[in-house]
Amino acid sequence: MTSKEMAKIALSGLEDKKGDDIKIIDISEVSVMADYFLIASGTNRNQVQAMADTVEEKLHEAGVLPRQIEGYNTANWVLMDFNDVIVHIFNEEDRLFYNLEKIWLDGKVIDTALLNA
Repeated sequence: MTSKEMAKIALSGLEDKKGDDIKIIDISEVSVMADYFLIASGTNRNQVQAMADTVEEKLHEAGVLPRQIEGYNTANWVLMDFNDVIVHIFNEEDRLFYNLEKIWLDGKVIDTALLNA
């Protein structure tokens, strides 16, 4: 499975649980860490955890297991490492504080509609 296909599956999990302000950043040309970052916000702990559960479940069904998941219990920032795709799910306050979009300005923001094309 390609990293783009994995990113599409993760995106569908975030959208299924009504993730806010979903961003996809292609970092393949600026980092060896991964190909894509997906960043989304939830309005409360339950939503953040539901998004993480759905992303993990959908990727598991596709045969992709996470290398590591951090922050699930507190649900302030859940980091899900699927090797070439890294999913960041924040509560709104922590997303503003960490501002990953600014840190990864060298990456290319991908329109979610284009990813699904």
